[in-house]
Amino acid sequence: MIVYNVTVSIDADAHEEWLNWMKTEHIPDVMATGLFLDNRICRVLTDDPLEYSFAIQYTCADMATYKIYKAVHAPAMQRKHSERYDGKFAAFRTLLEVVHTA
Repeated sequence: MIVYNVTVSIDADAHEEWLNWMKTEHIPDVMATGLFLDNRICRVLTDDPLEYSFAIQYTCADMATYKIYKAVHAPAMQRKHSERYDGKFAAFRTLLEVVHTA
């Protein structure tokens, strides 16, 4: 299993609208590709209560499935996010391989 993790820091004045958009539009669009098994949004905990950073995680069966998402769907999804929140966020992506679950 592969976990595709997108960590986003979003400006305080945009975080509520962004979180709603992620829940109601962006994540449903990603899941509608049929490539991911599940998803979750986690808030990154920091000492600063006014910092709004989130880790959005999508699980897929294998690297081949992730590569399809990256090649076919990711560019348009990322462009839509970037255009909507231009100048209000910073993001980075990581891939995690699940090696054990209990």
